[in-house]
Formats: sequence, structure tokens, C-alpha cells
Amino acid sequence: MTTNMNGIDRFVRIIVGLGLCSLIFVLHSNARWWGLIGLIPLLTSLLGYCPLYRLVGIGKSSVSQAK
Repeated sequence: MTTNMNGIDRFVRIIVGLGLCSLIFVLHSNARWWGLIGLIPLLTSLLGYCPLYRLVGIGKSSVSQAK
């Protein structure tokens, strides 16, 4: 599995993932479990690979070929 995300994309995903995961601790109703969605951007940023990017055709390789 090769990486298909650049550094900025990974940084933004970490921030968004942590923000969503913080909902688990901030909210007090059943809606707080929506914070588990934040695990998806965290996991993809740690791996450096996004399966959705591959389906759509976005990635580091497509950016470097466009130049």
C-alpha cells in the first residue's frame, strides 16, 4: 500500500479527527458517539493512505503528473 496523501492533507486530517473525537468527552447525550467518526481521518492520516482518493483518482501521483 503506497501513500497517496501529502503532509498538509495529513495534518488537516489529524486536526479534524482530534476535533471529532473530542465530542466523546464534550457531549453528554447519545450524540457523543458521533465522535467515533473522528477515528477515520485519524487512521487514514497515520497510514498516509485514503481508499476514497484511490477510487476518485486523487493523490500525490496525480498531482505530480499534472505539472
